[in-house]
Amino acid sequence: MLKVIIDYIEKSWLLIVSAFVFGLLLAFTNSAWQGRIEQNKTGKLNNLMSALIADANFNLVLPQAQVNLGKGKMAKTDVYQASSDGQSAGFCFKAEGTGFADKIELVIAVDSSFEKVLGYSVLSSNETPGFGDQIINDFFRMQFIGAPVAQLNLEKKGDDKNIDQEIIAISGATVSSNAVVNIFNNYLQQVKELLKQKGIVQ
Repeated sequence: MLKVIIDYIEKSWLLIVSAFVFGLLLAFTNSAWQGRIEQNKTGKLNNLMSALIADANFNLVLPQAQVNLGKGKMAKTDVYQASSDGQSAGFCFKAEGTGFADKIELVIAVDSSFEKVLGYSVLSSNETPGFGDQIINDFFRMQFIGAPVAQLNLEKKGDDKNIDQEIIAISGATVSSNAVVNIFNNYLQQVKELLKQKGIVQ
């Protein structure tokens, strides 16, 4: 029995050492790049906010706001207030939810009274090319511009030019469409209520 164990160790030591070394290398690489990845993401967030509310300065007014995503899952988001010529121009914040393929991260903008949506941009998404990835296209995104800060509903058919609480789904990508609507419904009212509690909005 001892001979079998010794023989096993002699034959497998290289594999064990290699696995250990490669594990260390992967951990080191991930650690080294994590800061750069976060920095790039922050830069993209700033660019998207500036595109949604042009010619504005952004100040963090609600850091690490807790949002309940349902099913016991919580998320944190930083809420920025946009200002232009000394006046509030709206608010921006990152919002996330589960899509068809993976997590979807959006940047959502609302007006200064937090009554109407100014639009959204996609910060991160791995939705299916040609279908779910169309959440970045104008057909879908334009329906949110001017929509009320209220419970939004997804419909398979309807007039996508009529801006209200009804959002018309992307053909062949109902799951991705619904994911975006759910992200709005999860975040809008909760973020508004948190801003109210701080006296930032009425």
